[in-house]
Amino acid sequence: MDKTLKKIALIGQPNVGKSSLFNRIANKRIAIVSDMAGTTRDIRKHEIEIMDRKALMLDTGGIDETNDAIFSNVKRKAIETAKEADIILFMVDGKNIPDDKDKELFYELQRLGKELALVVNKIDNDKELERLWEFFEFGIGDENLFGISVSHNRGTKNLFEWIYQHLPVNLETVAREEAEALKKQREEDFDFDDEDYSSEEIENITDDNNKEVDENKINVAIIGRVNVGKSSILNAILGEERSVVSPIAGTTIDPVDESFEYKEKQITFVDTAGLRRRGSIEGIEKYALMRTKEMLDKANMALVVLDASRELTDLDEKIAGLVDEYGLGTIIVLNKWDENMDTFQKMEEEIRRRFRFLSYAPIIAVSAKTGRSIERLKEKIIEIHNNYIQRIPTSQLNRVIEEAVSRHSLPSPNGVYLRIYYTTQFDTRPPRIALVMNKPNLLHFTYKRYLINYLRDNFNFEGTPIHVIARGKNDKIGDEEYLERDR
Repeated sequence: MDKTLKKIALIGQPNVGKSSLFNRIANKRIAIVSDMAGTTRDIRKHEIEIMDRKALMLDTGGIDETNDAIFSNVKRKAIETAKEADIILFMVDGKNIPDDKDKELFYELQRLGKELALVVNKIDNDKELERLWEFFEFGIGDENLFGISVSHNRGTKNLFEWIYQHLPVNLETVAREEAEALKKQREEDFDFDDEDYSSEEIENITDDNNKEVDENKINVAIIGRVNVGKSSILNAILGEERSVVSPIAGTTIDPVDESFEYKEKQITFVDTAGLRRRGSIEGIEKYALMRTKEMLDKANMALVVLDASRELTDLDEKIAGLVDEYGLGTIIVLNKWDENMDTFQKMEEEIRRRFRFLSYAPIIAVSAKTGRSIERLKEKIIEIHNNYIQRIPTSQLNRVIEEAVSRHSLPSPNGVYLRIYYTTQFDTRPPRIALVMNKPNLLHFTYKRYLINYLRDNFNFEGTPIHVIARGKNDKIGDEEYLERDR
């Protein structure tokens, strides 16, 4: 058995379904499954593989606070196993209210500083999802709380994906990818200080970095707080009543997808559930918030819908902040404009003041009720998408960056001479641009922001964030430690 594998420990009281989950993950019936509490008493180990990543799964005995010598020994072994593990899955019974013993043990596991997930089992149907939110009492975030039903195989996919993200990549896969990248690296690994290279040769550097993307598919998320008219906007765009429209806040619970073709593009809209302040979200609307975040992760564009007939709120800012977090192409949509008596300029100034992090997003005032500017909104979706997926030729990027540096010289922190050798765009959705230079860690974020603004002055990046990375010649393009968002 490979001793270098990361270890995943299953911890929890008896009869919560740990052995069944263990079998589901291992894809074999290894652990003994029984309705009798306390069946598993020893630590069972099995090497598992989730997609292309391997780990060692440890199934501990059920923990029960009792004077019984057997269970005391089980608890001791379980805690010892958790200390040795890299990832802990703490499992509880979703049929019962949060248990004080569970909370006490969970807090003890939290103090270990390991990757920790709270797995609420026996959430067998959508109605029972409402109980899931009682377990936020444990003080855990959305990203580490999983409502599942092992017996019905519900919700396990999200849990497996979470585990997968915390496992190291398969070394064989890495070796294969590195071999494929070696040829590219050889072509890239030359010094642009020399003047022996033509602009055409420089251009060829990024040819191998180009990713094939389907430029004709656009996934558009429609987000906003409750009752701002998201469903009405969707219906107006589609020209039909696809979503249930009601003046009652929170009518839309689950996101509903609708695809249609417009100007040779396949546009898929997701009409999300309305968002409220977390303290005022009740029951299934909390579930809707979680689903909204999942949807944003799959989208590449967002319509941030605001109610023009009401004052902007802090919640509007928080919702818009989700878009910035996920790096999406963005349009700010002012709905119910027919009910507003203020001038557009006044509203625009207020939005720009409060949403500085979306300064690149255009603002369109519409009325879903009358259809005002709906066609313009469709056109703008296509335009922003084109900006989002565009790739600027390397020769043009270098010309603009050189011009920017000549107008405003690179800083010299502590007397250190900084130099940008060349600039290249290595990815799209959103545009990601690398500055290859001698001391990448010393480039201040304010200068990056200056360069981003200069790029916006010379290229049409309306509606899309720009990610800029300063890297050394030997750094891998795309290193996340150098990523700086356009905020």
